[in-house]
Amino acid sequence: MNYSEYMSDIISDIKECLNELGTQPVLFIGSGLSKRYFNAPNWIELLEQLQKECPYIPHEVGYYLQDGVSLEEVGSEYTNYYRKWAWENRDKFPNELFDASIPKSSYIKFMIASILDSITPDSIDSVQSEHHRTEIELLQEIQPHAIITTNYDLFIENIFTDYQSIIGQRILKPDTMSIGEIFKIHGSTSEFKDLVFNKEDYEIFLKKKKYLSAKLLTFFAEHPLVFIGYSANDKNIQRILSDIDEIISTDGDLIPNIYFLEYNKNITENDIPPREKVLFINNKEVRIKYIETKNFDWVYEAFSANKAWDNVHPKLLRALLARTYKLVRSDIPRRSVEVDFDIIEKAVSDEQSLPKLYGVAMLDDPSQLNLQYPYNLTQIGQQLGYSNWHSANRLIESIQRNKGINIKETDNKYHILIKTGKTEMHKYSKHTLELLDAVDKGEEYKLEL
Repeated sequence: MNYSEYMSDIISDIKECLNELGTQPVLFIGSGLSKRYFNAPNWIELLEQLQKECPYIPHEVGYYLQDGVSLEEVGSEYTNYYRKWAWENRDKFPNELFDASIPKSSYIKFMIASILDSITPDSIDSVQSEHHRTEIELLQEIQPHAIITTNYDLFIENIFTDYQSIIGQRILKPDTMSIGEIFKIHGSTSEFKDLVFNKEDYEIFLKKKKYLSAKLLTFFAEHPLVFIGYSANDKNIQRILSDIDEIISTDGDLIPNIYFLEYNKNITENDIPPREKVLFINNKEVRIKYIETKNFDWVYEAFSANKAWDNVHPKLLRALLARTYKLVRSDIPRRSVEVDFDIIEKAVSDEQSLPKLYGVAMLDDPSQLNLQYPYNLTQIGQQLGYSNWHSANRLIESIQRNKGINIKETDNKYHILIKTGKTEMHKYSKHTLELLDAVDKGEEYKLEL
């Protein structure tokens, strides 16, 4: 076996997992992704840069690490130096940060946001490496159900522009819809004062971590979960995986839907990396699937095998869920809307009826669409012996005058409207051809919508 065969096995396993669960992947993204695509600093590098920016900090990061001080505690130490520097050099920070109600950590967090925002690409086109731009396009093609990240920077938002950011503690609110959202569990530079950065921040975060894990449990149980840009030794990841193991109770068995993607620049064609990773967390074994690679493109491509969201904007799905949630949670109990419960009961008991209630047409096999509706209106006209679409359209208008029904206004057995972005395309079935042929010949006809 060689690395090519290893890749083939991994791809087959990913596709099998996607087919088995029937859901889109959830991406768990760490700082390694930002490091890969625009050389963003990792945690130690960020602390080192913060130390260089502030003349009041007497020691480099290594000085504290030699004494066994944690990175969170170094962050707390630097926080105090930044506050002293800011109050004695107020021109270097925004005036609003000097209000008495502002947390003392706001000064160093302002600097963190400034550093990251200054180097974060605002689009794929701003990424320097052509190979990396191709990888990012393949990452987009995954069309993840949701994204979870501990990153502060806005890079993910800039490449998944239709997704909605849910920042910090707002993740715990009940009205988050989960689909098409970016859960920024450690905060964002867009709201820098709430970044999880120093020891005090992490203590608060850890108190609420179990609530966060419970909130995200459905992701872990129902979707392929892909960790990208993390080290297996990352404490944040180990804490999350520990919660998963505790909730799901794997008892050391392989968790079949969790993949850990790790970069190895030294991979060669003769290498055969391990297929699993065993982590020892809280004296327990947690086994997850492991992918080791130099190039991420083939992995992203494998996870994009299910194109469930083609031509559907995540924003639309969120709006649909949000309105349904409000309807069930508040409007109906408060009787602020009139409800026909018979219609709802029939709809929820039938897989085909509920989508129709929302105005959604179900198509089990999208490839069958052209077989069911093979014609545009010009082709219909040509099949009837005319040279263009106008004559066919006049026959449709004749039906509307006689029957009061315009077959082009809805999706039905004769017609379907396909929307691709801002483009709309009307397609017609063989039933349309038979119907318009009868109208053209002056024969009796019956509409069956």
